[in-house]
Amino acid sequence: MTQVYFDHNATTAVDDAVLEAMLPYFRESYGNASSGHSLGLAARRAVNLAREQVAQAVGVKPAQVIFTSGGSEANNLFIRGVAESLKPAAVVISAIEHPCIRRPAEELARKRSEQWQLHQLAVDASGEINMAEVATLLAGVKPVMVSAMLANNETGVIQAVAPIADVARAHGAWMHTDAVQAFGKIPVDFRELGVHAMTLSAHKIYGPKGAAALIIDPRLPIKPLIYGGGQEEGLRSGTENVPAIVGFGAACELAVSRVEALAAHTGALREHLEQGLLAMGATVFGQGAARLPNTCYFALPGIEGDTLVVRLDKAGFAVASGAACSSATPGKSHVLEAMHVTPVLARCAVRVSFGAGNTIAEVDAFLATVQRVVDQLKSMSVVLGA
Repeated sequence: MTQVYFDHNATTAVDDAVLEAMLPYFRESYGNASSGHSLGLAARRAVNLAREQVAQAVGVKPAQVIFTSGGSEANNLFIRGVAESLKPAAVVISAIEHPCIRRPAEELARKRSEQWQLHQLAVDASGEINMAEVATLLAGVKPVMVSAMLANNETGVIQAVAPIADVARAHGAWMHTDAVQAFGKIPVDFRELGVHAMTLSAHKIYGPKGAAALIIDPRLPIKPLIYGGGQEEGLRSGTENVPAIVGFGAACELAVSRVEALAAHTGALREHLEQGLLAMGATVFGQGAARLPNTCYFALPGIEGDTLVVRLDKAGFAVASGAACSSATPGKSHVLEAMHVTPVLARCAVRVSFGAGNTIAEVDAFLATVQRVVDQLKSMSVVLGA
């Protein structure tokens, strides 16, 4: 049975053109990019080209691109690297941040509880950061770091990062945004967002796992997490993963060239899906907010999300009951909790995230399967309750 993949917010398949660009750097041009011989210089040129491709994709200079092993490392590099460069004060994050922002921020405050303070920006029922609270909170503390994700990985809700950055700058804080889910699905421009740092990742945009970047303002005070040979302007030592970096660059170039077409395609799929789900009585989280065009986070009351995901997987559809990063430790969604969704309804949550290869026919088949599975589960509950 062929699996229909509806989990593109978790990861994406490597595009053929990206793989083609990467292949020579596994075998023929396998040199270390720090070596001075011809093989090493070829690898260095490949890394430099990729740096230019990533930079051009988000409107920055190549020197502002710091390659890392993933989005989690890049986010940690901002929180922990900037903290090491500043006097302790307040770090402010949104209540819906990815764990790789939340956890290092919490750890910072825990270890230095008498010096660092952690504050969270609330979101409303639609999953949008409350702008009135941004102004109030930042005026009431001494913020030195602020981080607000550009688009949420669960709901797909897009945040007003630029206005938040304006407030953060007015208070002298360094502003970061995790744009991992947004990039490739909507246009992303570093300068237009007004941030000092931004995180991107290759495997969300049809590139390889193991390559990401922290985009930085040259004025950002930051220290490395990994010391060694001084690669990446001394901010991320270690031998560069040349094939993955090459793939990242190629994926960025592709992402920019087709972002509009992909948004139109996946947006049409989502609209069709949600019409069918709403007809079944589903709740769509964040429905009233601007969202990534490919993302639908829904719940069918009375149908547990984990159970539905397993049944759909057996029927040939790969979807998620939440964020892939939390699958090893399943539990309540902190995003839905922040949106004041009741625990009972939150347990029913399922995420569908479309990609370039998905079709309307697949959506129709999915809707029919969901209805069949729901009918079966309801029938079983009636029998068990008899």
